Amino acid sequence: MALSRVELFEHIRRDRRIDPQVSARALALRYRVHRKTVRLALEAALPPERKKPPRRTRLLDPATPAIDAMLREDLAAPRKQRHTIQRICERLAAEHDFGFVSYSTVRNFVRLRREQIVLEAREGHRHLAGTVPQLHEPGAEAEVDFADVWVRLAGEVRKCHLFTLRLSYSGKAVHRVFASQAQEAFMEGHVEAFRVLGGVPTRHIRYDNLKPAVHRVCFGRTRIESQRWVAFRSHYGFDPFYCLPGQEGAHEKGGVEQEGGRFRRTHLVPVPEVASLAELNERIAAIDLHEDDRILRGQLTSIGFNFAAEADLLAPLAEDFDCGLTLTPKVGRDSDLLTELTGGFAEASGLW
Repeated sequence: MALSRVELFEHIRRDRRIDPQVSARALALRYRVHRKTVRLALEAALPPERKKPPRRTRLLDPATPAIDAMLREDLAAPRKQRHTIQRICERLAAEHDFGFVSYSTVRNFVRLRREQIVLEAREGHRHLAGTVPQLHEPGAEAEVDFADVWVRLAGEVRKCHLFTLRLSYSGKAVHRVFASQAQEAFMEGHVEAFRVLGGVPTRHIRYDNLKPAVHRVCFGRTRIESQRWVAFRSHYGFDPFYCLPGQEGAHEKGGVEQEGGRFRRTHLVPVPEVASLAELNERIAAIDLHEDDRILRGQLTSIGFNFAAEADLLAPLAEDFDCGLTLTPKVGRDSDLLTELTGGFAEASGLW
């Protein structure tokens, strides 16, 4: 499958990170791109913006829901009684009055869409898998997760979300509370954690199927990632490890699964009362420092002692990634927002 521009940049940056001596010419030959593209990738994780032509409406678009329904019927149908391309064309003409599209157009769409529908149907299916004890190298791995937490914010009880990034070797964890689990909060939690730890894990960070990072869960560990998320991890130079869906994958990042609940029970009971989340996160930052003296079950030394052994092994930090997202919405002349804005202006100027 062809790489997107963001994924191509990430591959090029990762190869240079692994082998700093590899030349731009070698990378260009490896990925069959121009050396200018390699230079752009090494300068920044986000590709320069391209001018996108307006999307043309396909002739088949109005019929795609009907075709999807036929292909989903085939999932439960006997193998020899599934829709052929010719039968789909006949049903489109007879049942949906859609007979002016060519056979080849339907064929090309079904060729891609049938496989996608099969993958969608397999989502969540469980498979037997063995488990082995996890051994973590210093500075190599971390785990990330969100946990729900209630906060009395400016006198009002609100449901917030506790972000946790935990180093797998030492157990050193960074916690922060956000108002949502949006992608901006997800990435801001990483930036803050990397700043506190002073570096980035060199191997990978473990995740489940968090929506800020994953658009779609495919078969096994395959994920369709958000392009901005790919650019973010390319910028900081780390790889993701996606756990298996459901209970089968829960043990793969059991450290952070347990850590979120433990921190909530230990330090956020009773419900904290603060004027702002910034105030609460200042308290949590101080708590994280004191937790360096804690000794994990089965360990002989403290979290802080173990972290000191791996702090220098973390990859160095890059400059901060801009986690904000700039949007340029279009306002129609009949929209409520436009009416409110123009109405307020007219009232203020005495027109109405």
